[in-house]
This record gives sequence, structure tokens and C-alpha cells, in this order.
Amino acid sequence: MASPKRENPSHFIRHRIDEDLKTHKYEGRVVTRFPPEPNGYLHIGHAKSICLNFGLAAEYGGTCHLRFDDTNPIKEELEYIESIKADVRWLGFDWGKHLYFASDYFDQLYAYAVQLIKAGMAYVDSLSTAEIRRYRGTLTSPGINSPYRDRSVEENLALFERMRAGEFDEGTHVLRAKIDMASPNLNMRDPVMYRIMKMPHHRTGHTWCIYPMYDFAHGLSDSIERITHSICTLEFEDHRPLYDWFLDALHVYHPTQIEFARLNLTYTVMSKRKLLKLVEQGHVSGWDDPRMPTISGFRRRGYTPEAIRNFCERIGVAKRDSMVDVALLEHCLREDLNKRAPRVMAVLKPLRLVIENYPEGRVEMLDAENNPEDPTAGTRKVPFSRVLYIEQDDFMEDPPKKFFRLAPGREVRLKHAYYVTCTGVKKDEETGRILEVRCTYDPDTRGGWSDDGRKVRGTLHWVSAAHALKAEIRLYDHLFIKENPEETETDQDFRANLNPRSLEVLFPCRVEPGLAEAAPGSRYQFLRQGYFCVDPVDSSKDRLVFNRTATLRDTWAKIQQAGRQGFRP
Repeated sequence: MASPKRENPSHFIRHRIDEDLKTHKYEGRVVTRFPPEPNGYLHIGHAKSICLNFGLAAEYGGTCHLRFDDTNPIKEELEYIESIKADVRWLGFDWGKHLYFASDYFDQLYAYAVQLIKAGMAYVDSLSTAEIRRYRGTLTSPGINSPYRDRSVEENLALFERMRAGEFDEGTHVLRAKIDMASPNLNMRDPVMYRIMKMPHHRTGHTWCIYPMYDFAHGLSDSIERITHSICTLEFEDHRPLYDWFLDALHVYHPTQIEFARLNLTYTVMSKRKLLKLVEQGHVSGWDDPRMPTISGFRRRGYTPEAIRNFCERIGVAKRDSMVDVALLEHCLREDLNKRAPRVMAVLKPLRLVIENYPEGRVEMLDAENNPEDPTAGTRKVPFSRVLYIEQDDFMEDPPKKFFRLAPGREVRLKHAYYVTCTGVKKDEETGRILEVRCTYDPDTRGGWSDDGRKVRGTLHWVSAAHALKAEIRLYDHLFIKENPEETETDQDFRANLNPRSLEVLFPCRVEPGLAEAAPGSRYQFLRQGYFCVDPVDSSKDRLVFNRTATLRDTWAKIQQAGRQGFRP
């Protein structure tokens, strides 16, 4: 297979694959895999791995397997499996006929374990879990051999068979590889290969009561599937010698493992264990909460797969861990939505505006462009009437000098409509709260433009009060208040950095009547407000719910511009 011509920037993994193709190492094949454990929902870090593995396979005309490393029935659920499949498909990738499970190989893995026992390279250990941990040693001191390490092959075979038959309680025995208890790599100090777990498996039921450990099953599953390039994150670098040991000891097909830096994102935690805590303790509404860094959370918030794929390509592939600014991810999203999201008007905090000289009962249908960035997007009709809603923040009775919106005696433009001039306000007699703004309009400025050349500084969005729809709008912010949520006081954990203002719910907001038919998951730019998505879970025909996907402020673009000018903001 010839190396492909590509526009994507090259990196060390592509170089390695190119070299293997030149030397015909794997008969010209490129077979990668994405091997998640089905013990939680995928997050944005997994998206990087998905894009890399499936992307490289497609680039080289190869295949990418989706394999579930389902070796721990205690933590695994069918819900997670289905969510992972949905996430991979949503990102735009297809495994075709190459869907596998480590549980497909339980018989073969058991046979491998027996082969190692017969070769004197594995033994049944009867130490307790705590004793195994204590015998293992530390980073600065070697481990100690188990007193059961020198059991005979016959005794080990008999005990292992009895373990499989269910004769022993959990925790009484494990099968360990016999490697080197003095190895500087702790993974090589007689690692556990099998443990007793009397739990039904989601695919094999009660067939097994012993299950292989991840480190034993993972590399061998790659071998069974004849993967050419096992691409994984850096935390598996210290596990590679163990994978190699199993493969070499069994004299089986040997893939090439290549490690790359995992994705670390500001204001985000990437541990499935920690994300599960947030779900179980009610800090978020679930795995798909739009504040969560899960792929399903991003999807519900309104992110596009194109934006995430672009982000993963732009951050590149490195050999050293680093922290990526979440502003870059948001920038990729804005780039994509700016081109495709229809523009509509929505008023989040409504203030009633009455046009005194506009005829009562009259309704005009005004033209409004759908997307100035898309010449094919066309226009839509929006109703205009005597009573409108504008944003509360767009009016001030006593404005500061640089306030260019509506104020007594001031003229502004209503987007797509007319110039209006404020003539006064109506207030609550007891509280003094402004109830409505009174204005007059200039009928010669239809469409929001004046033929006499006069200019106004402010342009406001609005909706017709009689036609607008009520909507619930959820404003999301970062889930954590610190760039690195792991940085806490000595006696605290990451949850101490949760942002108490990560969600603000506004109701009733008012939106254009055309949004009555908005499909779940559809995305819009609310003029002057940001990008929003129809919530695919809670929104319905009788209850409109929008999630804010992103604000209009592009922090990353400003940082890049400032950098080009030689300073940081």
C-alpha cells in the first residue's frame, strides 16, 4: 500500500505508519482499533482517539475496529455500549463489520493462560489482595516473591481449573504472570492475569466466574484481531513492556503499540471515575448534561461533529502531555456554526415596548435574512406589530456616555424593521420598576434603513408580543471555576472547584414564532446572544427549551490576534 497524498499535517504516528508500509512490515495492511471499556460514557478525550484511529485507517485505505474491552462485569453496562456506538457514529465514523468484544476471546484467553502455566510462566497465588499489594514493593524498593510462586505446574493447572469451576470464593486466589518482582517497572512485578468474580457478564451470562485482567486481555485482543498499529495514550507506555512480554511468551502475532499525549482541556476533568461521581451525586443531570465533557453532553449542547473533528485535527498529535485551552474548541464550533446556523431573534429577558404611532391591530410581515454567511440561505418572514419585546438590558433611563442602545429621546434601529425613538416609560407605582417603554417609529425607515442619510448607533433585536413563543433558555458556563480543576487545597478534591453558576435557567423568554417547528437538536444563532440548540431531551411541541451552545465572544480569536500583534490581552 502506497503512502497517501494528504493535506493534513504530518506527525510521528503517520511517519511510523509510512515507514512500516515502506518496509512491508504488515504486508501493506493498516488496521487500527478504538477499544473503549464499557464502564462510562465517552468524553472529548476519547473523541481525539476516535478521530485519530478511524481517521488514519481511512487515510491509508485500511480498517478500524470498534472493540469493547469488556473484562469487568461489575462496572460494565449495555447502556454504555449503546452510547459509545452512538457517539462514534455521530462523530462520522463507521466500523462496518468490525465490531468486536474482548469477551469474544474469553475461551482463547483462557487457553493462553493455561499455555503460560504449562510453560512455568504463570502461577496461582493465594495471597489476599492487601498482601499482594504489600508484596509488590514500591517505586524505590523491589517486591517480594509470593510464597506460592513456586507451586508446581500440575498444582497451578488444577487450581486454575477449580477457579474456573467456581469452587473458590472471590479473593481467595488469582492467576499471576511469573516475571520479575524486582523490575523497576511495577507493571512487570508478577501482574495479576485472572481474578474470581462471581458476577454475570452482559454477553456471556454465567458462563464464567473468572475474568481476565485488562492488561492481559488488551494486547492479546489486538493480536487476535491482527491489529497493525495499536495507538493509545501515554499512560499505557509503561504497560507496553508487559503487553510485549505476553505476546513474546506466547509466540503470537505482534502489533506495534504507539503512544500519544492524551487530551487535557482547561476547566474540565477527563476521568470517567470522576465524571461518574458528578452524575451519581447529582452535580449534573446525567452523563449527557450539556456541561459535561462527554460526547453526548456536547451533542446535547449543540456542538457539531464537524467542529469536534476539526478541533481534534488542529490540536495535533504530540508525545508530551499538555493543557489545551477550551477556547480553541469553542472557536472551532463558532467557525462551523457561523457558516451553517440560521439567524433568528430571541429575547431572553423581555421588556415590553409599545410603538405609540403604529396602528393598533396592524401586522406586517418583514423580510429577514437567514444567514449572511450563506448566500443560499434565503430569507424568512417575521411579524411586526405595535407591541414588541426587547431585552431589558437594551434600555436605560439614565445611560452612561457609551451606551448606544435605547434611552429617553434616543433613536435606535430595530433589526429588519424601523427606526424608533423613545418617548417615555411606564413604571410600577409601588416599586418603580419599568414595565414598558413607549416609542414612536419612522414609517420611512422600513427594513431598518433611512433614505435621508441619518445614522443611528444602536441596533436592537425584538419579537412581536402577540406572535412570540414562550421558551425556556438555559445558559451554560464552564462546570469548574479553575482552569485545572485538579488543583485544590490539601484537604479538598476536584469537586471543590465546581462552578455554582454553571447553569442559569431563564423563563419565560420570547422567540420568533417560526421556531415552533424547530426540530430537536437544531441549531440557531440568536442575534446578539450567541448560538443555541433545541434541547433534544426536554424540548417538545408544548415546551420549547433551548441550550446555549456558545456565546458570540470568541476568546481564542482575540488571543490569536493579540499574539500576532506581539502582546497578550
